[in-house]
Amino acid sequence: MVKRTYLSIIFNTEGERPSEIITRLQSLGFNPITGTRDLVYEWGDHATVSDAISLIDKVHATLGGYNVLFTAETIDER
Repeated sequence: MVKRTYLSIIFNTEGERPSEIITRLQSLGFNPITGTRDLVYEWGDHATVSDAISLIDKVHATLGGYNVLFTAETIDER
């Protein structure tokens, strides 16, 4: 099984440019994707719930002050 963390971003016209937000998230290891979610982080097969929480804390810190909202979902996929 492979664990993935998906992010969906809600941009605000009063906030930072979407391209800057994506670049910042890519620096954390996320990759842009198409579909209902905006980015994905692919874990090795040994990631824990604590690892996922730590990653989301990093996302929160990275996006602080940029006036965007995000949702995160970490799931195991075959």
